[in-house]
Amino acid sequence: MLPGPARLRRRSEFQTAVRVGRRGATRALTLHLATGHPAAESGAGSIRVGFVVPRAVGTAVVRNQVRRRLRHLLRDRLERLPGDSLLVVRVAPSAARLSSTGLAAALDEALRRVTHDRATAGRDISRVLA
Repeated sequence: MLPGPARLRRRSEFQTAVRVGRRGATRALTLHLATGHPAAESGAGSIRVGFVVPRAVGTAVVRNQVRRRLRHLLRDRLERLPGDSLLVVRVAPSAARLSSTGLAAALDEALRRVTHDRATAGRDISRVLA
């Protein structure tokens, strides 16, 4: 489980990550990573994560199961992300049919794609908001 301060809760934070962040996708997941956000509430070096699980994924029970599995998997992978980042995980309907191993592999691949060559290709929020 991700700690409370590590979760995105405001719509504006989700919008910022999706609009400004670098995108990495697989068939089951799309990740939006925006670095350099002003760490207002969580302290410096914070990583904040939010999930978008649409109704197309399944019933409320299925959507919550997928979200819980992803939170559990992400908890161990947060150290791969740069500090002061916003991460939005958008779930595709195919994610509900994946095993835990398959979901972990999809998450690892999407994380690799979103963080690959981040220094040259990513956009920094502080430059956009300034």
